[in-house]
Order: sequence, then structure tokens, then C-alpha cells
Amino acid sequence: MSALPVNVQPAQFMAQLRAEAAMEPAPVHTGEVKKETQIIAIYGKGGIGKSFTLANLSYMMAQQGKKVLLIGCDPKSDTTSLLFGGRACPTIIETSSKKKLAGEAVAIGDVCFKRDGVYAMELGGPEVGRGCGGRGIIHGFELLEKLGFHEWGFDYVLLDFLGDVVCGGFGLPIARDMCQKVIVVASNDLQSLYVANNVCSAVEYFRKLGGNVGVAGMVINRDDGTGEAMAFADAVGIPVLSVIPADDDIRRKSASYEIIGRPDSVWGPMFAQLAENVGSSSPMRPKPMTQDGLLGLFSAASVGRDVVLEPATQFDMCGKTENTKPTLEVVYDEV
Repeated sequence: MSALPVNVQPAQFMAQLRAEAAMEPAPVHTGEVKKETQIIAIYGKGGIGKSFTLANLSYMMAQQGKKVLLIGCDPKSDTTSLLFGGRACPTIIETSSKKKLAGEAVAIGDVCFKRDGVYAMELGGPEVGRGCGGRGIIHGFELLEKLGFHEWGFDYVLLDFLGDVVCGGFGLPIARDMCQKVIVVASNDLQSLYVANNVCSAVEYFRKLGGNVGVAGMVINRDDGTGEAMAFADAVGIPVLSVIPADDDIRRKSASYEIIGRPDSVWGPMFAQLAENVGSSSPMRPKPMTQDGLLGLFSAASVGRDVVLEPATQFDMCGKTENTKPTLEVVYDEV
């Protein structure tokens, strides 16, 4: 039996225990279930505007009273550059290496920084020629888990992933159900839609293996009105969450590291609507397109569909007529 608290008589202590035992437990919650943290992975072709979209989206969400964590998972480590006015954010991989050499542990304050209610960090990547970017992503998340990633109390965690690369590390959120939904950022060009289609294919592949991640929609960036991205979204069965125009004002402000996702900005309503759509969107199972179907979104002149594939010959390769030599394979007669 544990010792009595100081200055408490035995009879008084027993009375306190009886009083606590007589308390009724809290009733079982029967009302609406509170929304848990939404972990959303955003994919897209390099340079398509993921970081621009996420910096402004996360800023708007914070202005709306949401607690938001933005994690850059691109080896270029440029996700937070717009948010921090062009200033480089120390990466988790770089900081972890330095701390390990010094015999010190990594703390939250070493890798996570904030601005106007948005919390942000960069996973980073290895130096050129010194490691695998995908493995760096895995190492970064392992460290985040040690820092208590699954216990953090955020409304939204936004993960910025490079979509060009399809190796294991970059597919981590989809393969391991680390997020509830995926959003793709694309434009009216073949390469960005090719990447978007690859992401949809990855989601569909892991759904067949029992995964639960779905595609919640697409953000069309630098829209010039030609409609290919809109047609792609319709073909694969995902909604368009926002259409960001190819506007010179947006280009100039983004180039000068200016946040336009502010409530008082002329572009504020656009990002406010995007924030609402992202929060309310449901993860869906996409229907990836075939390569020919993807090419079919564009005119024949722009993608070369009128070109006929002509097989090469041995003469083309060697400059002489093909000389078929007898095979050296031993063929045994059937018994």
C-alpha cells in the first residue's frame, strides 16, 4: 500500500478514496465525431507550382484559424522558401547529420519553424552523388516519428512530394497509408499530366493491395484556358479543386517571394475557396488513363500521333545485309 500524503490523516484519506470511487464516469460520446488531423500528400511535376500552391494554401488555412504543418519532401528543399520570404530553412537530414557528429539529439526547434501560424519544415536530401533521394525521405520520416509526429495536434499536415520520381521513398505516403488523401497539381501540358496520371496509377495499384489512400482532386496551375488538364480530371474521375490562372501579377509576386494567399489580397478568395475544397474533399479511387488516352487529350500536331513507327533493320544498324547464323542451341528429340 502506498504511503499517505503528508498532513493527511488515515480517516480523511479513506474518505477521499470513497468519494473518488463514488464518482460516475463520463458518459460515452454520442454526438458528432470530431475531425482528426488530415494528412494530405500533394504531388506534381517539378516546377509545376506545388510549393507556390502549398505556401499560399497553408497561409490561408492558418488565417482561417487552422493549425497547419507544412513538410517539404522534395530534395530541392524549396517548399518553404516562399513562406519564409526566400530564406533557406535548415533541413532535417542536414541537421540530423550535424547533430549526430556532435553527439547531440535533434530537437523540434532545430528543424521546425513558423510564420503567422504556419509551422513548416524541410526533409531535404543527400548531397549530389552521395545518396538516394528516396532513402532520404524515409530517413526523414523515421526521425519525425522519433520526434512524436503521430502525437502532434494539427488540423492539417501538408506533404509536398516530387511526382517525377516513382521510387519507394517518394511513394511512401501512398504505399504505407501515411496520408488519407492525395492532391495533384498540374497544368495544360503533357508532362505534368503524365506525372499526375502516374500518381493516379500508384494510388490505384496500392488500393488493389488493400491500401486506403485516394485522390481528392486536382489543382490546375498556370491555366491558359486550353482545357487539357480539365479533360484529364474528368477522364480519371477526380474533381478540380481550384484553377489558378496564368496571370502576370501572380508570376511577379511569386518570383519576389510574396504570399498572395492572404484574406486581404485580390487572390485571397481563390485560396480561401481552395482551402475549403481541400478540407471537404473526399478521397476517390481514380481511373488512370492509358498512354494513348493521355496523348489523345492533345492535338496530333503537338504530340506526334500522325507519326508511323517504322521498324529498324539490321542493314540500318550495321550498314550491311543481315546474315542469319545457325543457332548453337542443342535441341533434344522427344523420347
